Amino acid sequence: MRCRHCGTTLQHSLIDLGMSPLCESFITEDQLDAPETYYPLHARVCHSCWLVQLPEFVSPAHIFTEYAYFSSYSTTWVAHAGRYCEMIKGRLGLSPKSFVVELGSNDGYLLQHFVGLGVPVLGIEPAANVAETARQAGVPTLNAFFGPETAAQVVAETGHADLIVANNVLAQVPELNDFVAGMAHLLAPEGVVTIEVPHLERLMAENQFDTIYHEHFSYISLLVAERIFAQHGLTVFDLEELPTHGGSLRVYLSHRASRHPVSIRVADMLAQERRAGLEMLSTYFNFAGRIERTKRELLSVLIKAREEGKRVCGYGAPGKGNTLLNYAAIGTDFLDFTVDRNPYKHGRYTPGMHIPIHPVEAIDDSKPDYILILPWNLKDEIVQQMRHVGRWGAKFIVPIPSVSIVDPNKLFS
Repeated sequence: MRCRHCGTTLQHSLIDLGMSPLCESFITEDQLDAPETYYPLHARVCHSCWLVQLPEFVSPAHIFTEYAYFSSYSTTWVAHAGRYCEMIKGRLGLSPKSFVVELGSNDGYLLQHFVGLGVPVLGIEPAANVAETARQAGVPTLNAFFGPETAAQVVAETGHADLIVANNVLAQVPELNDFVAGMAHLLAPEGVVTIEVPHLERLMAENQFDTIYHEHFSYISLLVAERIFAQHGLTVFDLEELPTHGGSLRVYLSHRASRHPVSIRVADMLAQERRAGLEMLSTYFNFAGRIERTKRELLSVLIKAREEGKRVCGYGAPGKGNTLLNYAAIGTDFLDFTVDRNPYKHGRYTPGMHIPIHPVEAIDDSKPDYILILPWNLKDEIVQQMRHVGRWGAKFIVPIPSVSIVDPNKLFS
């Protein structure tokens, strides 16, 4: 296996999470007794460019034929997108004469805000079912995978983009160099690209191993990102640290010849990552032991709850949750069911562990003693929305970065 960026032979393991099904391959009832395909979930690190990555066992075309993730079902995420659109419109002076393109635009959760602000947009989304949802919501969307050919098509039909948005999509691209080359071609001479990506430093520091799954091919630090972008004539000129997805970077890019001044924040973050050891193999070798301890802690809590006769369910059916459930072998012997706000998932079962997925109201009907929050990055939103479960004494279990119990009665007393 060779590095998808620099081509170096990969010799070093970050973490081997065993065999796991695709995390968004939710099972219907009539598929429960059918064979299920599992793939190795083994992340490796390149000692040349320091890109952490998974091999491409399944093509993006297979993953995104029908996709189960719709961004609009997270109130927090939609609000985050709205704040970004207001900010970047003011920062760049976007107007009805501008052109904004979002790559991996999902169901239009972000671009809808630009539409409301009167800024012309185009979403590029590979999942046909999700792209159609965006179009029905009034967001112009091209159903395609992005690369140099798609970029050339958009330029020919509409022109270059003044702003390209790529939030949480870089990790899902196996052909990284093609993707970035397409961005460079699509971007106007003084245009800006903003990319939001979960930060590898935070992933490792806070044991966020469940964000490793087959649909995420790469795990990014600024040290790595800067090298990839530079190869295609793009310069990192600013960045922000964000709380989203357990800790993300928002990276600002421009053409190397553009007039955007480079912020000191870029050099500061590169120095921070070097201090954190992201250019030292020993840092990566220490990761696996911490993950194994987190798994044991979570299983201990669930075993104790079950031995005491407590009822336990899950909240959410995110991709990361399925990595956690399969790695720790948490099935219906631990969780009676899980719930999700996305109706697409109702009546289906989680891949691998086959935990039934119900509407959120199922929690009120069954009144469990513990609720395991699988999208732990949204724990504040979920605990706030579900605070009423404290009336019957229910508590939340948060698995990452370390296992903790949250009592809503103590939070909101």
